[in-house]
Amino acid sequence: MRHHKLALCGEHYSEWFVNSTQRAIEKYKMFKPDANILVAVSGGKDSLALWDVLARLGYKADGLYIGLGIQGEIDYSDQSLACIRNFAQQNVPNAQLHVVDIAETYGKTIPEISRASTRGHGKPCSACGLTKRYVMNRLAAERGYDVLATGHNLDDEAAVLMQNTLHWQTGYLARQAPVLEASDGLAKKVKPFCRFYERETATYAVVRNIEYVYDECPHAVGNLTNFYKTLLNQLEAESPGAKLSFYVEFLKARQAGFFQAPADKSNLHACEVCGQPTTAPGRCAFCRMWNITAASGGALISPDAIAVRGDDAFDDVETRVAETVDVSGL
Repeated sequence: MRHHKLALCGEHYSEWFVNSTQRAIEKYKMFKPDANILVAVSGGKDSLALWDVLARLGYKADGLYIGLGIQGEIDYSDQSLACIRNFAQQNVPNAQLHVVDIAETYGKTIPEISRASTRGHGKPCSACGLTKRYVMNRLAAERGYDVLATGHNLDDEAAVLMQNTLHWQTGYLARQAPVLEASDGLAKKVKPFCRFYERETATYAVVRNIEYVYDECPHAVGNLTNFYKTLLNQLEAESPGAKLSFYVEFLKARQAGFFQAPADKSNLHACEVCGQPTTAPGRCAFCRMWNITAASGGALISPDAIAVRGDDAFDDVETRVAETVDVSGL
């Protein structure tokens, strides 16, 4: 790790990584030791590593996986769930894993709703992001969690920062932070890995023998964020530590008040159908995209509407995965 001027063996690297995470939690006042934490897990290295670290630190952390119905040639969603279930059984056996299947709950997969909706012009990414934010926020609130933790790493944060800076999206810049406090029906969100390079979280996963989905989402090809990551990697190769400096100095400038504070949320109100916060008149963007109305979709947006599957509901997933891939290592 040239930027840290540090070389560690596997055992000491794992110890350094866990301790560094705890320092970030304390530095940014993310949550207290007795917090009830919900970790959004995708099956990738970052989210599973985060769940593992929080468990090792003694926090009460449960997992949430959102089944998006994205398969492609690699059965992406099924393999993701198989990895998550395997990890949960081996690494966090006492934690609860919530699984929300979008097709079961709302009637369509993400690729299907993206084709049926004008949002994102047929590309799934916009519909996917909106759906995940909605489900994560709602489940965190309805299941009584104090905070929602995501595995965003430094590469993610620096790429978004570059994109927002190049376009001077001051509203987005003002909201980009390791912690977004809860307000007006929005759950508190934290990013404990925001100062770790992507290769550092990957190294931790390898050291800890965490099996994760190596393939990216089939729809990530051509993603603009990946383009900015490539540019930043080139800068990092010439100037080790550039990404960390870019992000940390931005946080200092933000704290000093160089960016306009987020707009007043007083215009947030409850969606007339699902009750989630929105600035739109009437229905929120989620209900509009999924065409959920009080008359036709009442059952979908009742307090217990988000289906959470138990262990016995995973058998069909394991069967589908086994038919197409070797799951001996999952």
